[in-house]
Amino acid sequence: MSEPSVDRIVRRADAERLYEIRLDGRRVGLTAYRDRGTQRVFFHTEVDEAFTGQGLGAELVRWALLDVRESGQRIVAVCPYVAAYLKRHDEFADIADPVTPDVLHWLEGEPR
Repeated sequence: MSEPSVDRIVRRADAERLYEIRLDGRRVGLTAYRDRGTQRVFFHTEVDEAFTGQGLGAELVRWALLDVRESGQRIVAVCPYVAAYLKRHDEFADIADPVTPDVLHWLEGEPR
């Protein structure tokens, strides 16, 4: 017996400044960002509690980081989840910038 097919989509939602993962049309996870020049600053990631433990957060963040690479931008991981992902996946080290006090100060002044 096979499992039912689930329509899974990961996409960038520019108007909301986030990447989202959707299952059967329902958003079940997101990673939010703000752009600072050539840097995409990730500051928050969440997955709906009903869907934790399924690897959706990792899939979402990987897709987002690949998108950042393709766009020619750099990554700043203020979000602890994105920072932990980067530590486990050094293939993104070449486009990752450190979190600095300047970045944090700038992020505090940005509307969320």
